Amino acid sequence: MKVVVDTSIWSLALRRGGETDSGPARELRNLIADNRAEMIGPIRQEILSGVRGEGQFKELEGRLSAFPDLPLTSEDHVMAARFFNLCRAKGVQGSNTDFLICAVAVRHRLAIFTTDKDFTQYARHLPIVLHR
Repeated sequence: MKVVVDTSIWSLALRRGGETDSGPARELRNLIADNRAEMIGPIRQEILSGVRGEGQFKELEGRLSAFPDLPLTSEDHVMAARFFNLCRAKGVQGSNTDFLICAVAVRHRLAIFTTDKDFTQYARHLPIVLHR
């Protein structure tokens, strides 16, 4: 199964001198080697946002260019809004980007690889699969 990789995982794997040898970073490398890692534009934007120097930005942008974005559709945005409303009705809050990730994952039958604990809450109410 292919996997949409959330910002939290990319951040761990791309961090300089940080947790690049952590379990999640190793698993990301395995997913990449197996051609199973997927990217969407909003995740790319989150990864690149807040990078301080232009040189670091260009280096990171270049590294990420190996991963084309899955195209987003109006259907994805409508489903994300449905997921947002469903979770909110159950008392679960989340970001628009998180619910867009969930919608894309459901439409493309992808697992979601994240360290963000919010996705565990979403999985109780949404038909998403979390990558372990």
